[in-house]
Amino acid sequence: MTDSLSRLTAVPIPEAPGPDWPVLSRIPIEGSDEPLIPLSLAPAPIKVFPVYAKQGLPGAINECYVREGVYRRLLEVARALPEDMGLIILDGWRPWRVQQYLFDTLQEAIRGRHPELAEEELLTRTREFVSVPSDDPAAPSPHLTGGAVDVTLSDGDGLPLDMGTLFDEAVPASHTAYYETLEKPTELQRRVRANRRLLYTMMRKAGFTNLPSEWWHFDAGDQLWAHYGQHDKAIYGPAELDTVESRWRKQL
Repeated sequence: MTDSLSRLTAVPIPEAPGPDWPVLSRIPIEGSDEPLIPLSLAPAPIKVFPVYAKQGLPGAINECYVREGVYRRLLEVARALPEDMGLIILDGWRPWRVQQYLFDTLQEAIRGRHPELAEEELLTRTREFVSVPSDDPAAPSPHLTGGAVDVTLSDGDGLPLDMGTLFDEAVPASHTAYYETLEKPTELQRRVRANRRLLYTMMRKAGFTNLPSEWWHFDAGDQLWAHYGQHDKAIYGPAELDTVESRWRKQL
């Protein structure tokens, strides 16, 4: 491991509490007319793998879109990575239908495994990994704003680095700081911890914040970012793709 890489992976990821969603939803949103940018336009070492479209989820699109400001931050991250590493974008702006599908699917899986849970606890457990679908202009789902992005790192051959869990695994080990809590980590666990530290450190340097329950989820400009970054306001509200139909509606 090079000295520069050692420095980037030396600082532990701090443990942080999950978001207080009722409080977070009251953070004011400034609003922005920044467009959604397709990340397939981005140069190497950014790679785009729209995972939900690849899995055939209803309503998923075969592209990863983010706001222009988020796009430029991701380029900053990718260009600052150690040589022979890349940044894989798994998801960005997410249609409301996809958010609803993910929420319903996870909630039913948890209900099936834990039928004893009361509705409030079931909601809390579901929200740990999937936010409530909302297109409310005052409290939109993070991915609906174009300010949330799911990412991981790749090696020089384009293969994802080992992060300890797969993307979207709804298990305790998916919490970003999970491997910081192990008393006697194995060599493999230390390598996973270093990979997570590298991703976390590089994203934070570019101004992103992280959702503590998901090592892959980062925000810039939405209410989660305002909450964890201690900003008075969020920048991005709900966004929609600039289609011919939407353009005509605005023009006419």
